[in-house]
Amino acid sequence: MAVNRTPVLKRCRALGIEPAVLGYDKKSNRQPHNAGRKVSEYGLQLREKQKAKFIYGVLEKPFRNYYDKADMMKGMTGENLMALLETRLDNVVFRMGFARTRREARQVVDHKHVLVNGKKVNIPSYAVKAGDVIEISEKAKEMNRYKAILEVTAGRLTPDWMDVDVEGLKGTIKNIPTREQIDVPVNEMLIVELYSK
Repeated sequence: MAVNRTPVLKRCRALGIEPAVLGYDKKSNRQPHNAGRKVSEYGLQLREKQKAKFIYGVLEKPFRNYYDKADMMKGMTGENLMALLETRLDNVVFRMGFARTRREARQVVDHKHVLVNGKKVNIPSYAVKAGDVIEISEKAKEMNRYKAILEVTAGRLTPDWMDVDVEGLKGTIKNIPTREQIDVPVNEMLIVELYSK
């Protein structure tokens, strides 16, 4: 599988993202090399796409598939794309506070620690639906790892499209999020413009 080994803070600087968006509490004081340089329209569109891919940890081919799926759905393509990315199982685990970062959430799912409606699911890209119950398996709940994670994620705000029982490491999806409920600093319209060329 393709893995991006570029240091996270370096990518954040290059794309102009706050590391906090990804769940990291580090700060980077250095300026990117291209600060102040004029960026073309294509460059801006490409940067937004790279931002979205980096934040959600999705590679080019699956990202393109998400776009095609969003394009076929009713409504605005950009908003549909963001909703599809936001309802990935690894992102939902991260949003519920059961992982410090999306990368860790992906690992938690890979290791079969997550149950969706009582069934083990180990596919990070699994699309959750409204009404789905996501929880950490009984065996995994006893691990010290989750106590440490909950200490770190205790102050994190849970989105209002999900109900979370932090003590029980369990959560329910109330509804599919709208664009207003997704606090990701990505201009999805530029991504749509890029792909619709």
